[in-house]
Amino acid sequence: MVELLLPAAGFLNLSTAASFVAAALALYFLVEQLSYHRKKGPLPGPPLVVPFFGSIVQMVSEPTQFWVVKAAQARESGLGLAADFLVGKFVLFIRDSELSHQVFANVRPDAFHVLGHPFGKKLWGEHNLIYKFGDEHKELRRRIAPNFTPRALSTYAALQQRVILAHIRRWLDHQSAGAMSLRVPCRDMNLETSQMVFVGPYLNEKTRQSFGEEYNLFNTGVMAMPVDLPGFAFGRSRLAVERLSHMLAECARESKARMRAGREPECLVDYWMQEIVRDVDEAAAAGQPPPDNTDDKDLGNFLFDFLFAAQDASTSSLCWAVSALESHPDVLARVRAEVAEVWSPESGELMTAEKIQEMKYTQAVAREVVRYRPPATLVPHMAGEAFKLTEWYTVPKGTLVFPSVYESSFQGFTSPEEFDPDRFFSEDRREDVVYRRNYLAFGAGGHQCIGQRYALYHLVLFLALFVSVADFKRDRTEGCDDLVYMPTIVPRDGCTVFLKQRCAIFPSF
Repeated sequence: MVELLLPAAGFLNLSTAASFVAAALALYFLVEQLSYHRKKGPLPGPPLVVPFFGSIVQMVSEPTQFWVVKAAQARESGLGLAADFLVGKFVLFIRDSELSHQVFANVRPDAFHVLGHPFGKKLWGEHNLIYKFGDEHKELRRRIAPNFTPRALSTYAALQQRVILAHIRRWLDHQSAGAMSLRVPCRDMNLETSQMVFVGPYLNEKTRQSFGEEYNLFNTGVMAMPVDLPGFAFGRSRLAVERLSHMLAECARESKARMRAGREPECLVDYWMQEIVRDVDEAAAAGQPPPDNTDDKDLGNFLFDFLFAAQDASTSSLCWAVSALESHPDVLARVRAEVAEVWSPESGELMTAEKIQEMKYTQAVAREVVRYRPPATLVPHMAGEAFKLTEWYTVPKGTLVFPSVYESSFQGFTSPEEFDPDRFFSEDRREDVVYRRNYLAFGAGGHQCIGQRYALYHLVLFLALFVSVADFKRDRTEGCDDLVYMPTIVPRDGCTVFLKQRCAIFPSF
């Protein structure tokens, strides 16, 4: 009799355990939904969210559509905000420019923390420049500022032009293969340009190749599911960041020695190390320890931050610039005419900084490209503490906040859906002044992009060289200019073009 009852008792135990688990899951689901709705308040957003995961699958698989829906909800509600839920985090999307400014202006420990990527701290560590606050952040920016002076930019210009022309030459050499997508070639060109400009003399050919392979590993993981386990793209990406930062730390060490020997700067790290060496030596003379953030490891981490900021954003802008010029032949003609007044491919000379400064219309085109298609459409932040954003809504502590600089670019400006460089060229319009609070492609406040001069300078140089040496025509297909996140936005077809040499003699330097 006892033997007959034992299986029944086991079944009852399993049944009880299953009921307990089901009740616990139901309670978890209920608590999570209540917490979500409490934080959501009057904002538009999903009525129910998938436990823990929320909308992460939709965001990773169809990021363009996901953010389009968020923007539509924020716009149609009239609130300028929308809510969602991602991997255990409440999410706030901000469409309204003035509300975005409130976030950018309040980056501090008790308000908003810049993330750069929803899982950025896990991906590239706590050391990133954008995670710094207060005096430490200000001091870092002070030391970095000499990297982007007119003198420094003129040094970089020659390096940039040589790399850009060498890559365009390769593109033209492959023209017999038919139309080519420019996204990957532009990315490769930008990676080499960044290597030359940032740490040029300190990477040999073998290291450059290894650097490119590691960066591709990193880039793949940026858009992957955030699973930090062996075999997953995100985990491989994080390890690639560590290896890249180590390579760049070695470049910083060599540059310090070179600058201490009194050599002239040849690249960005040299301009930076001039300041670092001076500060370190002054501290040593006074019997003080070296200033914070001046050891080789820290500098390697910061150099990687620069590389990431310059690489994908620039690739996006170059692709959209080619697309915009091809679809606006009047703008293309004006750029070509302006460049021809100051430089010719047959001149046998590189463009000087003075000549580059004379190309005011081309500069306006570059600014309009960045407004029309801001590369990083969102600037993720986290609320370190609860923050009263409006009279009627307080951002809960721990919220992932996404100010949309893309949406701001289409607010206020005259006919914002049109590509119109004259908005930044015409003295009568001066929309860069009138609507400056909507021009947020480089952010705002104390964490505004410190390399924006370099970014625009690089875009102007590429435009001037590309339109002078190449004729190009888009291989247009349905939806070719739809936005795709890679991780910055690019045309769906990668900007596929037919190319043909335009100049009689291709410049070689």
